[in-house]
Amino acid sequence: MLEHGGRLREAARRFKRPVEQWLDLSTGISPFAWPVPTLPQSIWQRLPETDDNLSGVACDYYGAPAALPVAGSQAAIQALPLLRENSRVGVLEPTYAEHAEAWRRAGHAVRSVTQAELPQLLGELDVLVVVNPNNPTGRRLDAEQLLGWHAELAARAGWLVVDEAFMDVTPEHSLGGYTDRAGLIVLRSLGKFFGLAGVRLGFALAQPALLQSLEQELGPWAVSGPARAVGLAALRDASTQQLWRYRLQNASERLDALLTQAGLSGGAGCGLFQWRESERAEQLYLNLARQGVLVRLFPALNGLRFGLPHHQRDWERLEQALNTRMRKRQ
Repeated sequence: MLEHGGRLREAARRFKRPVEQWLDLSTGISPFAWPVPTLPQSIWQRLPETDDNLSGVACDYYGAPAALPVAGSQAAIQALPLLRENSRVGVLEPTYAEHAEAWRRAGHAVRSVTQAELPQLLGELDVLVVVNPNNPTGRRLDAEQLLGWHAELAARAGWLVVDEAFMDVTPEHSLGGYTDRAGLIVLRSLGKFFGLAGVRLGFALAQPALLQSLEQELGPWAVSGPARAVGLAALRDASTQQLWRYRLQNASERLDALLTQAGLSGGAGCGLFQWRESERAEQLYLNLARQGVLVRLFPALNGLRFGLPHHQRDWERLEQALNTRMRKRQ
């Protein structure tokens, strides 16, 4: 099993602190949860129906020609490698480990590549996987750069897979509008931006023929009826989306300033998290955890990902924990 953020119960056991006493900043999920309406009882009693126009509403929201609802973008991550014969797959690193694992599990030859190496190595790849904005570093690549890579891959029937799970705060940088091009696949997630990770709803954006193959691989009723209903309502709620973007961008900038003030400067981030590298990353992780503040440690990168606090008391608690860490260093 690969590690993920949000393992609050595990942290509670490890540090012997009850779950309710933690401030969990270990994920990149919005602290502002979109208000889920009361759903009709019939939605829970009937099998999901795919003629509810969820795909059409998703196309409007993402600016894409075609969209396939999936049970979280993770479902597409695991299924896409099954749609190709053995391929040479590059994963732009460092990034979320699930992509490389899914392609490797399906029998493909997977290699990690850096952005500096890519100009020399792209000609040796059939598939390139990019997370944009990147998880966990927050790196964001320009659309022009990505489309250039796609054009080279598509010329030999290759794929560019772009995971845009954290793109909703900055939709102007999405490649969704270009997914009518052969071999360009964009993955989106409802859970991160709308704060609805438990709904398990995401979307694959690509040419219709590829989406049809993906749908056949996933099988019938891949997305539950309640998830479809919630997705329809959230994607249509333009006023809340606008408010969420404003609140999340402000919160991310506030977190950046707080971390910098605490001596953790020179990082990066996006509208849903901040990233910091430090030789003392593991010690900082432990210091915060002992105070009941859970962040995500990436030991191989000497880095920490900080999710966004919600209430003012959460901000004050994080600031106090960081200040305690600074006093210990002094």
